Amino acid sequence: MAKRIQFSKTGGPEVLEYVDFDPAEPGPQEVRVRNHAIGLNFIDTYFRSGLYPAELPSGLGNEGAGVVEAVGSEVSRFSVGDRVAYATGPLGGYGEFHVLPEANLVKLPDAVSFEQAAAVLLKGLTVQYLLRQTYQIKPNETFLFHAAAGGVGSLACQWARALGANLIGTVSSAEKAAHAKALGAWETIDYSHEDVARRVLELTEGRKCPVVYDSVGKDTWLTSLDCVAPRGLLVSFGNASGPVTGVHLGLLAQKGSLYVTRPTLGSYANNPQNLQAMADELFDMLVSGKIKVNDLQQYALQDAAQAQTELAARRTTGSTILVP
Repeated sequence: MAKRIQFSKTGGPEVLEYVDFDPAEPGPQEVRVRNHAIGLNFIDTYFRSGLYPAELPSGLGNEGAGVVEAVGSEVSRFSVGDRVAYATGPLGGYGEFHVLPEANLVKLPDAVSFEQAAAVLLKGLTVQYLLRQTYQIKPNETFLFHAAAGGVGSLACQWARALGANLIGTVSSAEKAAHAKALGAWETIDYSHEDVARRVLELTEGRKCPVVYDSVGKDTWLTSLDCVAPRGLLVSFGNASGPVTGVHLGLLAQKGSLYVTRPTLGSYANNPQNLQAMADELFDMLVSGKIKVNDLQQYALQDAAQAQTELAARRTTGSTILVP
């Protein structure tokens, strides 16, 4: 018998159950992983609350790192004993064991700890495709990144510094501004009392930004458009304030023949080779010290409800993991 977190009804953190379960045998193209560390992400609360559908009773969590314990008959890339990590599901990561498709796993180098991998793989893969693929950030380039002190933003600040680029980060307080600057942001804009578009115009000496990254969505959509240089790109990759709806294409023309994209990780990590290549670049950044895992909080697996409560109340900083 092993232990896992599951929920039989949707609701608040109190619906999470710490239960016994029998880990499944892997199918022909599946791998069973013994988790050493499990990632905690805000999307987990969407499944628990019912905002995102799941077949009940359901496991929870889609990010973790550990060691391969068993492999299916058609698995070719992994062997028992391999160090691995995953960040693209399926649900069930909150457990001592997790069975998932071979295609969803990446090989984890010895120089990267299980805790590091579980803390940053999902967020780090997101930053990789944003800064290296959706738009290739160049040295000395100045761009805008909303929510720069958040989990993804904190990694983006460090990656931008490593690229020699100038990240302007939006934040909501002086404390978060200091946090973003310490991690590598070139400048910050506190949107609680500063006009973001006006400050971008000042900081870029009237040129605006060739690319703007926006995970906030509805509340920042128009502001973001006003920060993009003519023929520049707005990357809308999240909807923390609600989805962007009713997009008026004529507005893109009026604001300078702008481009807009709505990318997802799945469209970039769309096969095992691409997923591993993206992860390898992230791991290289970790091993070289260009990206550090700061403010890592740990909770025991059975305390997942408490960890989610702290996360939802914004009392956590950096990354949080669960340890079986």
